[in-house]
Amino acid sequence: MTAYLIAQLKMKDRETFTKYEAGFMDIFTTYNGKILAVDEAPETLEGEWPYTRTVLLEFPSKDVAFNWFNSAEYQKISEHRRAGADGNIVLIKALEM
Repeated sequence: MTAYLIAQLKMKDRETFTKYEAGFMDIFTTYNGKILAVDEAPETLEGEWPYTRTVLLEFPSKDVAFNWFNSAEYQKISEHRRAGADGNIVLIKALEM
């Protein structure tokens, strides 16, 4: 079943975050992930949205998403993400109809 990862990020060091971005796609694509949206200025319809970047990713399954997120390759570059931005990351499963 398809799974989606949502990341809400507050940038604190763009230069460091750029190191994360530089290695991201090579690792991400090996897990058949799709980038559905990246927005640095989402339109808030209700409530507050204090994040400077919101990302929506799609994976073929929750297991694939976990394997990507926990892979040694991703964990290595994620150090740059954590140093360059504070964030919340959640994994949600697709709605079954």
